Amino acid sequence: QVQLVESGGGLVQAGGSLTLSCAASGSIFSINAMAWYRQAPGKQRELVAHITGGSNTNYADSVKGRFTISRDNAKNTVYLQMNALKPEDTAVYYCNAVIKISWVGAPHDYWGQGTQVTVSS
Repeated sequence: QVQLVESGGGLVQAGGSLTLSCAASGSIFSINAMAWYRQAPGKQRELVAHITGGSNTNYADSVKGRFTISRDNAKNTVYLQMNALKPEDTAVYYCNAVIKISWVGAPHDYWGQGTQVTVSS
């Protein structure tokens, strides 16, 4: 079984910073892409940032220049450094990873439980 566990959410004032972490554990053969999504109340879940196995990154336009995604393959962990936070960044942030649990078979999507980020004005 594979688990993704997020940490680092919380309450911060506008203009502040937070760093989210997501550690994958369990029966992992390899991890391909990893990503952060978020879902605000009454809105659909949206992609925030994505990083490939080769560490190529892309970002939602709304966070470009403010957020940075990175990964530590030795620790099976992905990070999201969030700077210059705005009230509209308030959401539950979810970690996603595409993981193979053995050398045969296709990779599958796994999700964390989510961590709340609240930015006050």
